[in-house]
Amino acid sequence: MNKNRYLLCLLVCGLLLYYAVPKLNIFSEGLEGAFALSWLAFALIVIAGNLTAILYSPKKTKSRLATKSVVAERKRARSFYR
Repeated sequence: MNKNRYLLCLLVCGLLLYYAVPKLNIFSEGLEGAFALSWLAFALIVIAGNLTAILYSPKKTKSRLATKSVVAERKRARSFYR
């Protein structure tokens, strides 16, 4: 489910870049150029973060899910009520 959210964020960021890059002038001087460069830098950070989250997220396997349920059953079996 999280991968869908990261993919959606990547698509929205791509849409924002598609709309904004033609309007940004990185070669202008002063505040306009600084804003354009900082906006592009933040967009690249967002893209890098979402790609990292997609590529390095742990994979859920059936054995891991089965192990968690077995551990939960053992904990329930060992609990004592007084």
